Amino acid sequence: MSVRATTSPTRVRRTAPAIRQGHVRLLALAAALLAGILLVGLAFSGSPGELAAGTLIAGVDVGGLSPREATALLERQQALVAHVPVTFVAGTQRFRLRPDELSVQSNWAQAVAKAQGQGDGMDVIRGFRRLALRIFPAHVTPTVHAYRAAVNYEVGLIAQKVDRPYRPARLVRRGLKIAVVPGQAGERLDRQAARKVILASLASFARGSTVALPTAVQPPAVTGLDLGTARAVAEQAISAPVTLVTARRRLQLSPTLLARMLQLPTTKNGTPQLGGPAADAYFAKLERIVGKPARSAQFAAYGDRVVIIPAVTGLAVDVPRTAAAVLAAAESTHDRVAQVATTSVTVGRSTAAAKAMGITGEVGTYETLYGGVANRIHNVQLVAHLVDNKLIAPGATFSFNQATGARTAAKGFLEAPVIINGELENGLGGGVCQVSTTVFNAAYDAGLPITARTNHALYISHYPLGRDATVDYPDVDLRFVNDTGHWLLLRTFVGASSLVVTLYGTPQHRRVVTDTAPLTVVSPPPVQRQVDPSLAPGTSEVLDYGQPATKTSVHRLVYAPDGKLLSDATWYSSYQASPKIVAVGPPKPKAKKPKQPAATAPDAGQATRALQ
Repeated sequence: MSVRATTSPTRVRRTAPAIRQGHVRLLALAAALLAGILLVGLAFSGSPGELAAGTLIAGVDVGGLSPREATALLERQQALVAHVPVTFVAGTQRFRLRPDELSVQSNWAQAVAKAQGQGDGMDVIRGFRRLALRIFPAHVTPTVHAYRAAVNYEVGLIAQKVDRPYRPARLVRRGLKIAVVPGQAGERLDRQAARKVILASLASFARGSTVALPTAVQPPAVTGLDLGTARAVAEQAISAPVTLVTARRRLQLSPTLLARMLQLPTTKNGTPQLGGPAADAYFAKLERIVGKPARSAQFAAYGDRVVIIPAVTGLAVDVPRTAAAVLAAAESTHDRVAQVATTSVTVGRSTAAAKAMGITGEVGTYETLYGGVANRIHNVQLVAHLVDNKLIAPGATFSFNQATGARTAAKGFLEAPVIINGELENGLGGGVCQVSTTVFNAAYDAGLPITARTNHALYISHYPLGRDATVDYPDVDLRFVNDTGHWLLLRTFVGASSLVVTLYGTPQHRRVVTDTAPLTVVSPPPVQRQVDPSLAPGTSEVLDYGQPATKTSVHRLVYAPDGKLLSDATWYSSYQASPKIVAVGPPKPKAKKPKQPAATAPDAGQATRALQ
């Protein structure tokens, strides 16, 4: 124990100096290393106002230049090539473009700032960054700007010349043979990638070699192999006739006709179909053979009664089903027989619907006589046909103008005498008011509410007093309301010299009481004098006595069968005067006055005697 105690202090005293010496050596080495690093960083730090060596912008070495000098150098370089074109190649086409055509500009200030940042920093850090740039040079690509619309326009022009759509394989018929036309691949310009290539190339300082624009090959969507099955089906379809069976006969479709009707597929999984003009013509002919027209239920008037002619259900060829049956038979190798498929057809109103409308007999009728020039009779007959067979729903209003529309020459109306601004003149549609007056009186006698009616400007004696009705599209209209609770049918019957208008429906048996005021003269006709040189002076002759301005009124009471008053209405009519026209002879010539002898001047002697 005593020995250990005496030896331990001695060992500690020997170890401590050695440890201190090791620490000192490590610190000295670290200091030396740090000093070396600082010296290296300082050695390569260069000037902070210059770009680091090994800096390339758009391929140009700008190391050692100030940012301003580098920017100026790059701008000069760009100006030198601004008018020098670059040749682009796409497929077999070549295109030449200049930077100035597209306003191509590089942002050199931004590129220089970016390059400066890669070799910048505090002295030592900047040194090591610049040392790294000497070993691994930095390539800075500037941001490029251009006139976008001009770039898109040029790319579009290039695409128009480069783009070549693919051609799919297709089947063609040559007589009764089906052949396959092989497809062809297409080519398309990659517009988005082409824009980038064009801008990058025009912004570059390099010239001389051509630049390839990116294109993509487009293989045909349909190849000859894809159409092999369809070809076999088509060839089988036209290999022999097909028999088409109807209810009463058998028809044969020859291979030639089938070939004209056959539509060959254009898609990968398509199948032959029947269609086109030849198929349309054949099925139209088949419709004439097999089909039966449908007919709506009709109303036939016999005097004061109405009979319903029942609706007829028609028969039509179901073209899609028949075409499918023919095609299936044509594709068969043994049973080449097809049945014509038909379907029932209905049109318009059913018999039950017609019966439910309640049109069974006469509700109101009226007849007027007509005559005059041929054009007027033509117009009466024409407009009568336009309002004929008009149906008026319960509660609905009948409008004469709506039923006839505008009276135009395109509809066949002719010029005939008509009242215009209170005077009788020739106008398009003369005679129409005869029909409107007859319709008005039929509705009047039926006891229907009449909501719009206008009298003629001049009094017409052959119409019932106060019960004429004029119309003028679109402003002056005749309207009445169906208040019977059932449908009304308006029929016109045009005879050789008369027009009958009858309203059919459920007979109402209304009693109509009319009280017509006498025609009262309001003012005499104005006198118009016309000089007639053929008459003796001072004489006159009445050419037209005209008619005075008059007025009247019609009071109508309508009673239900049980005596209940349904309506009480009065229509007032005021008619303008037509002038009395008088022809007068020329004025009498004025009598000539006798000439007086000319007075002579007295001589001087006479004048003197007169004074005396």
